[in-house]
Amino acid sequence: MTQRQEFRVLRTYADFELREYQPCVLAEVKVTANYSTAASTAFGSLFRYISKGNRAEQKIAMTAPVISAQREDKTDEWFVSFVMPSGSKFGHLPHPNDPQVILRDLDAETCIAASFRGRATTELAQKKIQQLRAAAAKENIALSTETRICRFDPPFKPGFLQYNEIVIPAYLGQ
Repeated sequence: MTQRQEFRVLRTYADFELREYQPCVLAEVKVTANYSTAASTAFGSLFRYISKGNRAEQKIAMTAPVISAQREDKTDEWFVSFVMPSGSKFGHLPHPNDPQVILRDLDAETCIAASFRGRATTELAQKKIQQLRAAAAKENIALSTETRICRFDPPFKPGFLQYNEIVIPAYLGQ
């Protein structure tokens, strides 16, 4: 089974979970493209990195999810990333051969998350994002402008069986 990004559920609401994600390291590629092509554009560079495409020629385990994130309301700017295996440290990971691949530390953070099934198309993802943001607003939870579409399954898996999550950083106690 593929290792997943570590978190613990802090509270379960009717339409989402409030989670605390553990610190991790991301291998990330910034892509200027629409959502439907961003992940496939970046995937090759990221996959080569974990498949010995690094200075140490070291194989790195594949993890889930593959994250496509927008940090602001820029519709054509995506940050596609792989979460490095649990316990990975920024200074101990091999340097990527591809200059597009950037390693980045992600601190522990509190986020809201909602899962859904189906192929994570632009339309379905946008619908789920709007629903999640509306549900958080009803609970008076302030959210970041960043939105992450997290895909857990390979694209060849039948769409109706694919598992996905929308994850949005939250601001609590502010």
